[in-house]
Amino acid sequence: MTLEVCCGNIPSVRAAVQAGADRVELCRDLDVDGLTPTAEMIRQATSICHPAAVKVHVLIRPRQGNFVYTPVEYRQTLSDIQMAIRHGADGIVIGALTAQGDIDLIQTAGMIAHARQSSAHRPISITFHRAFDVCRDPILALGQLIHLGCDRILTSGQQPTAQAGIPLLRQLVQEAAGRITILCGAGVNTENARHILLQTHATEIHGSLRTGTVTDPDKVRKVKEAIR
Repeated sequence: MTLEVCCGNIPSVRAAVQAGADRVELCRDLDVDGLTPTAEMIRQATSICHPAAVKVHVLIRPRQGNFVYTPVEYRQTLSDIQMAIRHGADGIVIGALTAQGDIDLIQTAGMIAHARQSSAHRPISITFHRAFDVCRDPILALGQLIHLGCDRILTSGQQPTAQAGIPLLRQLVQEAAGRITILCGAGVNTENARHILLQTHATEIHGSLRTGTVTDPDKVRKVKEAIR
């Protein structure tokens, strides 16, 4: 079982690594559900994580709000992807939708291709973030993301929390049939992490596990112990 900890600042990264997180999702401004971190944040995070063999996946989100991006915003995502990889990111976390609530196939394919090209010397992991949770047809979107070559989908099962989304999460895991990883996230805590994984048959779980604005190492340790 893999625990990914969402970190919005460098103290959170240190706490997550020290407490045994398997992977860090790095962003800034968690109060608006996360935006692309700065180059300096990425540099610091990778310098902390890589010696401990912890992967760093970088959120690529140019602004708060919806996930329907203008051509200018799309070009910004490509620039940010290149920047993140240049500073050592092991993965990127992306998401783009059409105004109708479908996966934007052109923009998503472009981001994936740009990431692969920018990291030709090493593998790069691609996660489609919780934009998935506002897609009008999650099963259609699942198939499209598999076809596009995403490695995982971060989702709450289109509910406010992953616990509430267990029925759809379970269906997504079944439909995926090992072709893509379902990363369960939203409202994950020390009390429900194991239950969510057992009920969905997923193998990865995601949470910020914070006290205040900083990751709480005790919460990370408890979740790690619970899902072991």
